[in-house]
Amino acid sequence: MLSILVCHSYFLRLDQKQMERGKPYPPLATLQVAAMLRKAGHQVWLFDAMLAEGLEDYDRMLRATQPQLVLLYEDTFNFLSKMCLGTMRRAACDMIASARHASARVIVAGPDVSDAPGPYLQAGADLALIGEGLSALLDLLPRLDARPHAQSDELGEGLTGIASLSQGELVTVNGAKVLAAPQQGIAAWDLVDVERYRATWMAAHGYFSLNMAASRGCSFRCTWCAKPTWGNQYLQRTPQDVASEMIYLKRNFNPHHIWFADDIFGFRTDWVSAFAAAAVAAGGGVPFTIQTRADLMSERMARELENAGCAEAWLGAESGSQRILDAMNKGTTVGELLTARERLKSAGIRVGFFIQLGYLNEQLEDILATRHLLAAARPDEIGVSVSYPLPGTKFYELVKAQLGGKTHWHESSDLEMMFHGTYTSDFYREIRNLLHEQVSLQSVDTAAGAAPGGDGGRAKRALQRRWNDLLTREGEYRSRPHQPAATG
Repeated sequence: MLSILVCHSYFLRLDQKQMERGKPYPPLATLQVAAMLRKAGHQVWLFDAMLAEGLEDYDRMLRATQPQLVLLYEDTFNFLSKMCLGTMRRAACDMIASARHASARVIVAGPDVSDAPGPYLQAGADLALIGEGLSALLDLLPRLDARPHAQSDELGEGLTGIASLSQGELVTVNGAKVLAAPQQGIAAWDLVDVERYRATWMAAHGYFSLNMAASRGCSFRCTWCAKPTWGNQYLQRTPQDVASEMIYLKRNFNPHHIWFADDIFGFRTDWVSAFAAAAVAAGGGVPFTIQTRADLMSERMARELENAGCAEAWLGAESGSQRILDAMNKGTTVGELLTARERLKSAGIRVGFFIQLGYLNEQLEDILATRHLLAAARPDEIGVSVSYPLPGTKFYELVKAQLGGKTHWHESSDLEMMFHGTYTSDFYREIRNLLHEQVSLQSVDTAAGAAPGGDGGRAKRALQRRWNDLLTREGEYRSRPHQPAATG
């Protein structure tokens, strides 16, 4: 059996926005892989970059453990890993170089690795796993154990879903497989310094949250959604298995809250009902937050989520313009968003809306329709971003001719347009700020019943003046016509 250091490269300290937000979660997918490797009999350590001081912590662990293999497996449940931030790619490449200097073999996997394995292989990785990578990994490890000094191309011979360098050239063997059944059982939580996470959460928010996942993937096909890991598959754990892990976390770490990192939690009302029953039978679960879709929110689904202990649900609203939703192939309507909000509210569940600005051909009237949606639906919270073209998406194919030298954000706070949208990045940042303030004021009204003539009324008038000022200058923010690169 092999000695393996399992790690990821998301250093919270390299992302100032998330550092200030103060809501770090352990690397769930990385922990699941660590548990799988231990079950297979390997000796496993974990380097958790999330709360590490820097690469020096990683180097110390390398020296202390002297692993035969470093497996850099990014947390595919972390949406920031899916965004493939530039700072994290550089950190990963530095970690690869350190591992090779320590005479360890290196295998890498993650969304950015699947999209662009070249930089990781050039940094020294032996092999890159394409997609989820677990099927290929389980085939590779016995080979590496039997022939620890074999060349990379020999290790990967005959396998699909891997990439390597051959004489300096990138060689990718397509056909990546996803494990047919989602991983059951509990992740390797004992490898995590949970108390550091607790201290961070308590200091910033006064409560402590941990993360789980009940499923992998999403079967819907929004044009902008990158799916380098699981494709269009949706694979669920059993509700009993998920409830068992929640009870394990409750008994061992006593979190106040659970964040379910699934793209779509539950999906079917009967699954949610069975999960609720299993949690209650085991002594009661933990309040939790989910992501879901408006078109899945029947009255029964809202009731079952309430029974299961759901405290908050985030909907991918994206836009208040039906034209833009249709262009995104979102498969939902503005009316469904309003209905889902009301049903969840009636069940006592807080609602967040994810809003996406700047989609291809979005115009001012579409942005104002989004403002109207937020005024009508009155979500408790929103998250705002701009359309982000990632390889493998239909959206990327539509705009790739407009992409410049920057293809990834440096940090999650960039909110920078990387293609030729209707407006400049500064305009969308102004809209983001105005929408956030609008929702904040609406929440104050709901909670306190602010009188029109009081502070709330003055704040609303000030917000309207800012909107008016921005709309008066809207033409100044329009992007200049895109000029294709000259050809010789």
